[in-house]
Amino acid sequence: MDVDGESTSAVATEARLIPVLSGRSKAMYQFTQQSLPACKPVLTPAWVITTFFLVGALFIPIGLVSLHASHSVVEIVDRYDSECVPDLFKSNKVEYIKDMSIHKNCSRHLKVHKHMKAPIFIYYQLDNYYQNHRRYVKSRSDRQLLHGLQHNDTSSCTPEESSNGLPIVPCGLIAWSLFNDTYSFSRGTHKLRVNRKNIAWKSDRNHKFGKQVYPFNFQNGTLIGGGKLDPNIPLSDQEDLIVWMRTAALPSFRKLYGRIEDDLNVDDVVVVNLLNNYNTYSFGGTKELVLSTSSWLGGRNNFLGMAYTSVGFSSILVAFIFLLLHVRNPSLNIRAVC
Repeated sequence: MDVDGESTSAVATEARLIPVLSGRSKAMYQFTQQSLPACKPVLTPAWVITTFFLVGALFIPIGLVSLHASHSVVEIVDRYDSECVPDLFKSNKVEYIKDMSIHKNCSRHLKVHKHMKAPIFIYYQLDNYYQNHRRYVKSRSDRQLLHGLQHNDTSSCTPEESSNGLPIVPCGLIAWSLFNDTYSFSRGTHKLRVNRKNIAWKSDRNHKFGKQVYPFNFQNGTLIGGGKLDPNIPLSDQEDLIVWMRTAALPSFRKLYGRIEDDLNVDDVVVVNLLNNYNTYSFGGTKELVLSTSSWLGGRNNFLGMAYTSVGFSSILVAFIFLLLHVRNPSLNIRAVC
């Protein structure tokens, strides 16, 4: 007889044919009959308790080190959306932000309470801004960002796919709503250097935005959503757009604006001259400017450290409970509990 293309022989024993299998057929026969050898470790109480103790002993130091690295990050956070509105327009901020005849200049003074070593990262933070909205996320054309006007199908960019009968590059609501507040920094009479290069992911610059694709017919409609783009610079070099196009998953997010290349000392006063252009007032959003150093883990984020520490302490607690149960009743089968 033939099983799975392998030859087999048969031996007659008391009028029964017992298949004698070899190689692949034998393994297949054991698999179908569920008779393959298996490793079945026996988790004794000592093994279970020791494992939980080891997990706790490993995770707690990692969590504490992560928390220390996070707390070593120095941050200055300044909310300016309300303070940068003249008193005359405090009751109608939307009218103020939409009036193009009003200058939006504003100055903020930030005091440094702890030494900040360069590079100091500049972020803008938006709250109550849902970049993860389905309609918003879909309103873009990745092929157009890479190939420009050579790609004609921009139906996914609705309602910002064309203006005045001409296509828009880059099209879509995400690009249309580009953040356009600007910042400059000084310390006394010394202007601080701000590096705005390499703020976007290298993979995005090289593979998602065309080096020969230039903005075309952008923000030329009757309704201006946000910032404008230089039509003489290719999209791959307009890194503020690239950063903005990587949409955030949560309604509160930060995006990198640039890096200050000078150290800031204790009690230094940084003067921020900004243009308050971006309209977050119509939907109740807020804007914040963030100056932050970094650690070997990146920016300030306590979640990783707290997660490791919580799991570690939970493992130690479970180990103690199992140990007490085992001491009180050595015959208790901990394997059933696990």
